[in-house]
Amino acid sequence: MSNSKNPGLYIHVPFCRTKCPYCDFYSATSLPLVPDWLDGLRREVLIYKDRFAAFDSLYLGGGTPTLLAGRALTTLMDGLFRHLTFSPDTEITIEANPDDITLEKLALLRDLGTNRISLGVQSFDDRELQYLGRRHTARQTEKALEWIRTSGFTNVGVDLMYGFIGQTEASWVQTMKHALDFKPEHLSCYQMTFEEGTPFGKMLAEGQIEPLGEEKERDFFLLTSRFLEEHGYLHYEISNFARSEEFFSRHNQKYWQHVPYLGLGPSAHSFQDGVRWWNHSSIRRYCQALAEGKSPVDETETLSTEQLRLESLYLGFRTRDGVSMRTLHNSSPQADQILSRLQKSGLVRVIKNRALPTREGFAVADRLPLLFSE
Repeated sequence: MSNSKNPGLYIHVPFCRTKCPYCDFYSATSLPLVPDWLDGLRREVLIYKDRFAAFDSLYLGGGTPTLLAGRALTTLMDGLFRHLTFSPDTEITIEANPDDITLEKLALLRDLGTNRISLGVQSFDDRELQYLGRRHTARQTEKALEWIRTSGFTNVGVDLMYGFIGQTEASWVQTMKHALDFKPEHLSCYQMTFEEGTPFGKMLAEGQIEPLGEEKERDFFLLTSRFLEEHGYLHYEISNFARSEEFFSRHNQKYWQHVPYLGLGPSAHSFQDGVRWWNHSSIRRYCQALAEGKSPVDETETLSTEQLRLESLYLGFRTRDGVSMRTLHNSSPQADQILSRLQKSGLVRVIKNRALPTREGFAVADRLPLLFSE
């Protein structure tokens, strides 16, 4: 895992053509608000220009960043590099949808310094894509991946989704195989969750659909981990796989390791010196606050030493680096006995004074911290 202590920068691009029925990230379809959002972002950048050290990761997420026109992308990136400091080797990632990819846009992204693309594929089955409310087809994904390679990108991530109604283990394996045909450096495989307030979440609450169930979810997870590791990928975080350590997401590791990060844009979260804060989840409120010379921050939370320790447990057991023995002993006087039981159960290995989750341990990662915090 990364040893970088440089902060990361996240930009929330809150615009989508349509809203996917499973997604609970803040976004809107009001493209006419792009100029206002850019102006707000410009003002917010100035608030933080002297508060963080040099960033070594920049992540444009959303929403759909590649939905922005070339002029808007150029304005955005120029403003960031004019007022903030970045390391020479900064990892610059942009999330993209297959149906937004063109050779012209890829050339622009390269010119703007982008060196990593995360493509929201979800599935290579057109029926599944339709169920998930995705606009693109499998063929569009194939073409997008071909163009991305043709354009010279050598760090490509593919986002996939599994464990939803109508998907079988066989169709999931086919999707993973299809993804591997393009040899992505990184794969993020997310299990379907039914978030409150989303269309799928409402359907679940009303009894119109049923989740797979814990046992089936576990089977899908173990299948995913086993299949991708057998094909040469490192399972370095519960939902993330990479061809080598070189391709671990530098930016996301900051979230998991309590490294400072700054989030700009509506609903974006930030963390520094034990304090976490987040912006208004509304483009209009965000822009209005900044236009009036006010902070766009909605709420702030100061984490206690105990809260940070508990988070370290939860985050650590979700990564291949696990949790240090020191943290475990500080968490429970029974740490050695608990670890002994977990080792006998095949959930944890202890190597070089760290408790590392096994594949079976990853499957119950959210339960492991509870054993040390009772």
